[in-house]
Amino acid sequence: EVKLVESGGGLVQAGGSLRLSCAASGFAFDDYAIAWFRQAPGKEREGVSCISDNERGAYYGDSVSGRFTISRDNAKNTVYLQMNSLKPEDTAVYYCAAGGQMFRVWVLHQVDYWGQGIQVTVAS
Repeated sequence: EVKLVESGGGLVQAGGSLRLSCAASGFAFDDYAIAWFRQAPGKEREGVSCISDNERGAYYGDSVSGRFTISRDNAKNTVYLQMNSLKPEDTAVYYCAAGGQMFRVWVLHQVDYWGQGIQVTVAS
C-alpha cells in the first residue's frame, strides 16, 4: 500500500518556523520527485516546492523562495520542508506528492501519489 504521511504542521505565530515531514512507503521513493503543494480556503492549489529524485534540483514558488527549504533523505524515505519567516498568507493545508517526472510534477501537477494533507496556520 502506497502511503505519504505528512507531519509537523500546526499553529505558529508570524515570523516563526515549522518543519514539515513527509514519510513515504509502498513505492520506490528514490525514483520519484517529491513536491509540496498547498491550498488555502477559496484559493487554487499552489506549488510550494519540489525536489528531484537525486536531490540535485529543486523548485520553489515565488511566494516562498528564500524562506522555505526542501530536502530529502532517501535512506529514510522522507522529505522535509523547512519553513522560516512564516506569514499569515502561508496558512493552508499542505500536501506532499510524488511523481515520476519532476517537470510534470511541478508545472503540470501530474503526480502519482498524494498525501492526506496537514494544516498549517500562521497567526498574525
